[in-house]
Amino acid sequence: MEKLEEKLGYTFQNRALLENALTHSSYANENKHTGAQSNERLEFLGDSVLGMVTADYLYRVHPDLPEGDLTRTRAALVCEGSLVEVAQQLELGTYLKLGKGEDAGGGRERPSIVADAVEAVLAAVYLDGGIGSARKIIQRFILDREEEKSGSRDYKTALQELVQRESGQVLAYRLVGSTGPDHAKRFQVEVELNGTPVGAGEGRSKKEAEQMAAKAAIAKLKG
Repeated sequence: MEKLEEKLGYTFQNRALLENALTHSSYANENKHTGAQSNERLEFLGDSVLGMVTADYLYRVHPDLPEGDLTRTRAALVCEGSLVEVAQQLELGTYLKLGKGEDAGGGRERPSIVADAVEAVLAAVYLDGGIGSARKIIQRFILDREEEKSGSRDYKTALQELVQRESGQVLAYRLVGSTGPDHAKRFQVEVELNGTPVGAGEGRSKKEAEQMAAKAAIAKLKG
């Protein structure tokens, strides 16, 4: 549990909340005699905490963005796929309490299970340390990746469209380095146009770093 807390960047005052967040219904059903409770109630609360914090962030950061774009961006940030990526970053599957059948059937990698567990963990943090603590984790693992997740900010596609105005243009993205510990690694990527570097970027994932490199390249080519 200490390793998970380290990855989260949060230490629980009430460790039982974290234990509950990691308990799947299959385990709770098999261990009713111990009083084990599933994480479903926490998942319910975490879904709302995540939605509210994300909506608040988007509303404040993008004062000119219309309601439709805000809705689409929020959906991209809080969707199952996004939460699965967070779970993989935290290696959350290794900490889950699953029933024997669910465990044997690959439950630790099942998208719906690990995504729900992320929401349950967020709720546990919220109950243990308040909205400020939950907001910090949501900011770090989800909101900081907004540009990667937002379809309206797909810089790689925009760069491709920009260079294709001339024929024979070839773009290539190259990983040039990475820094930081495994649970908080930063990647550096360079984008080349016809073999010449035109932009560099950094991000929490290779995809995010590529987006940032493409953004820098667009600014350079247009400038």
